[in-house]
This record gives sequence, structure tokens and C-alpha cells, in this order.
Amino acid sequence: MTNEPAKTKKEVAFSRLPGFRELGIIIFIILISVLIGIRNPRFLTWGNFHDILLDTAALFVLSVGMMLVLVTGGIDLSMESVLALTGMVAGMMVKQNPQLSPLFMLLLGLILGALLGSITGLIVAKGRVVPIIATLSMMYIYRGITFIISGGKWINAYEMPDSFKGIATERFLGLSKLIYIVLVVYLVFYYFVNHTRIGREIYAVGSNKEAARIIGINTQFITWLVYVISGALSGLAGVMWVARYASAQNDTASGFVMTIVAACVLGGVSITGGVGTIPGILLGSITVGIINNALPMIRVSPFWKMALQGLIILVAAIVNIAITRNMEKSQLKRRVI
Repeated sequence: MTNEPAKTKKEVAFSRLPGFRELGIIIFIILISVLIGIRNPRFLTWGNFHDILLDTAALFVLSVGMMLVLVTGGIDLSMESVLALTGMVAGMMVKQNPQLSPLFMLLLGLILGALLGSITGLIVAKGRVVPIIATLSMMYIYRGITFIISGGKWINAYEMPDSFKGIATERFLGLSKLIYIVLVVYLVFYYFVNHTRIGREIYAVGSNKEAARIIGINTQFITWLVYVISGALSGLAGVMWVARYASAQNDTASGFVMTIVAACVLGGVSITGGVGTIPGILLGSITVGIINNALPMIRVSPFWKMALQGLIILVAAIVNIAITRNMEKSQLKRRVI
């Protein structure tokens, strides 16, 4: 028999909030899709939906890496530059060696990205530099390296072999290979964060870093690891991006890090750490993709698109903060009782 007080209806509701939040995003996606479909029926076609999935494929992969960093209480502003650098390296390599297999290029992107991420991770974990400063610095450094190795030149579609561009253009069972890559990333990291010890430790570090250290978690290693994963996924996304748009440019994904943060916040990731789910950021990425795809179809100015994105991030952040505060108050009240 336990003396622990029974949970109130309010506490039970808050314990189920991640599921409710994701259900809310699904309802929002359905509603906005129906409304836009009424305005422009072409939006609800399978071809357009497939295009949305293609356009959000790299975003989802990047959002997984950003989520893990945000969960630990950090941020990685260098992701867009890691994407650009690995994408440029991939473009230059397939231009010179068109016989290279697409699988090799994807693995190369993972490895090169992980290497770049490990450098950033060391600066944050060992050097104890504030994440926003460390990653902002590395963002400019990696972007500069991209310009240096390319000589300021682009790699265009006609310089890339069809086998490489086939990562995005070729289909299996009606779906682009990019979508299958997303599916693999989803399954791997869903298992990783929910069913592995390291996955649980990442959340523990984000919830209370000092408490995590006291119970024996190597907080420096966990901090370093999430930046390695973030870098690896940015490298993978770099190869996906170049294959999707058949172009490697020096300014690829410039400013895209804010879109990544938007997808995470929309998916319920807390910017203060400790909260975030893989299904949530998948839905958040799709929501961003729908907004980006729909606004031009209903003839909304691209300037309004930026403003609406900012407004959506703000609203989502306010909702997340309100939910977190209510959860903390409920837990405090339960301890007092």
C-alpha cells in the first residue's frame, strides 16, 4: 500500500500532454489543408502532397538534430553551414567522379557532418563556451570554408550525374527515395530517444544538468554527443538538399536555421530543454512545409510568409511556456500535499 497521493485529473491530463499536443498539430494540419484546398483545389492533390514531403525531407532530418541539442538546453546555429559545406563537397566530388554511388555520398555526408559537429561539440562541452556563441562562430567558419574550397563557384545540375540526382528524382512504390531516408531517420531516432540509455540521459541532462551529473551521467559526453549527431544529420541533409535541388551553392540554406527552430518549436520542443518528441518534430516539419507550399498557391507575398512564420513561432513558444508552467505548478502542488 502506498502513501503517495493519487493523481488529480489535471495531473493525468498534463502527463498526456505530448500526445494531446501532437493531436492538436494533426488537427491544425487537417484544418489548414482543407481551407487552402477550398481556395486552391490543386493543393489537395497527391502530386502536391508528395512535393511537400520532398521539400520537408531535409528539414525533418535537420530538426531531429536540432531537437536533441535543444533538449539538452543548447542550440546549434551552425547546422545550415554544415549542410552547405557537406553539400558543396558532395557536389564537387560527384562532378569529378560521376561513378560514385549515391549511398557512398550519403554516408560521406554523415561522416563529414559528424566530424564538423564533433569540433563544435568539443568547444561547447570541453571549452564551456556558451552554445549560441560557439555555434554562431562555427556557422561563419564553416560558411567561409565553403566559399574557399569552391572558389566562389556553384555546381550546377548538368555537372551532376543522373545517379546522384536520382536520390530525389527516382521513386520506389510511388515515393521518392528521399522520403525513405526520412523514414529510416525517424525509426532510428524514435528508438534511440525512447528505448536506449543514452537517449534517456539526453533528456535527463536537459531537465536538470546538475542532478544528472550527481547521479553519474557524463554530462560533458552527452553534450558533445548531441552536437556530433546534429552535425551528422546536417551532413546527411546537405547531400539530400543538393540532390533535391540539383545545385550546390555557397549560400545554400542561408538563414535556414530559423526554419529548423520553427519546426522544432511547432513540434512541441521546449527551448529551455528537457522536452521534445520525434513524432512532434515530424509534424512540426510538415506544418512548416505546408505553410511554405500553400502561401504562394493562394498568392500571399513572400514577405508575409516570413512574418507569418515568425508569428507562428511566437504563438507556439507561448503555448509551450504556458504548458510547462502549468506542469511545474501541478507538480509543486502535489509535492506540498
